[in-house]
Amino acid sequence: MYQQTRINFEEIFKMQNILLYLLAINVFGFFIMWLDKRKAKKGAWRIPEKTLFFVTALGGGIGTIAGMYVFRHKTQKLNFVIGFPFITILEIIGIIYWLFFN
Repeated sequence: MYQQTRINFEEIFKMQNILLYLLAINVFGFFIMWLDKRKAKKGAWRIPEKTLFFVTALGGGIGTIAGMYVFRHKTQKLNFVIGFPFITILEIIGIIYWLFFN
């Protein structure tokens, strides 16, 4: 009737899966920066700023930073110009620490 399945975290957190996730979240971050810029030009409903920061915090910092400068979107807002790189640098430091000092 009920079959218990065991989660194998080693399978889930393989380097290949992590890299695929990072690629996907950064492409998504780049896309939402484009979409928000497009909506801003049209005067349409916008993507909340906290959502942009949330995607950055989930690992999409490279994509959101690239989108910010490619589309010249949010580049006048100090929260974004400093915030996106700050979050991304903290994540990189965390990954380096986890890989080498864990």
